[in-house]
Amino acid sequence: MSVQYTPVIWNRNKILYDAVLLIAVALYLYIYIRVAPGFEDVTKPLDGAILRMRAFGSCAFLMLTVILCIGPLARLDRRFLPLLYNRRHFGVMTAGIAAVHANYVLGWYYAFSPTDQYVALLSSNTSYGQILGFPFETLGIAALLILFVLAATSHDFWLSFLGAPIWKALHMFIYAAYTFVVLHVALGALQGTGDPIFTSVVAASVVLVSALHFATGRMEARRDRGDETAKASLQEKGWLVAGEIDEIDVDCAKVVTLADDERVAIFKYDGKLSAITNACAHQNGPLGEGKVLWGCITCPWHGYQYNLTDGRAPAPFTEKISTYRLKLIGSTILLDPNALPPGTHVDPVVIGEAA
Repeated sequence: MSVQYTPVIWNRNKILYDAVLLIAVALYLYIYIRVAPGFEDVTKPLDGAILRMRAFGSCAFLMLTVILCIGPLARLDRRFLPLLYNRRHFGVMTAGIAAVHANYVLGWYYAFSPTDQYVALLSSNTSYGQILGFPFETLGIAALLILFVLAATSHDFWLSFLGAPIWKALHMFIYAAYTFVVLHVALGALQGTGDPIFTSVVAASVVLVSALHFATGRMEARRDRGDETAKASLQEKGWLVAGEIDEIDVDCAKVVTLADDERVAIFKYDGKLSAITNACAHQNGPLGEGKVLWGCITCPWHGYQYNLTDGRAPAPFTEKISTYRLKLIGSTILLDPNALPPGTHVDPVVIGEAA
């Protein structure tokens, strides 16, 4: 969180994250370009430009694969949450690596074209009606343009300017980019002499991304259909039974699902209970999976914080989220399903003062 927009708000975790990422990319490129060719049993080694082209292209593909795995991994296992923290830097770096790959392609294949490089790239092959020989370059261009747009709008300024729903919808185009990249590789590099290792890596990457998203989708569907869905109270008309006090750990929350699929996080802290929407105002992060730190609800994704009683970010920040009313009957927690306007103060329910 920051009071004003700055290009990058550096901290120790971000520096470490980016440093590890840069080292990993540099190591991959070095091994691919300098080390791996020494193990090839060929009479005519690949030209250096082609080798660099393939190195940066394969690196971008693998980076994009990892990016798409981070989200579902973080949902399936909280130990992967640190990878989610600075994923936008990962995405910007991926766009840069992909741009270098494209630059090598233009420099090698179209440097001496009598027409403009970009015109030659788009007009040299127009066989869109066939699979073998399909102009796969167009697919790569589409993916690169999407990556550029996502990298350019990755800053929180654009998140605030566009609003969370539009910004989130825009960045869902990462899946379109990945689809274009997979097709670009399948109809391009894999149509040549064929490298069984690279073919296996591409296939395994697609299966991995698909399997992780499928597993996460099933987990979310079970959660929506499961016992966490609040039921109507038989004792208090208009209220829902959200669970028992003992089901919630101190400084943690229980998430319940309402009839309209809205999720509410009920936190237990300092002998009290408070309820807020489960969606963080920043990027809809799952607040109920966070904890109470320094007296505030802390989002597990990017560390945004909110006061427990009114859903407002601590001053001087201005973010705010919806709150809900609670009451206790014995040890049973009842929830008013009607969300209050964001930032509305609600007195916490004191445990031990049940009706």
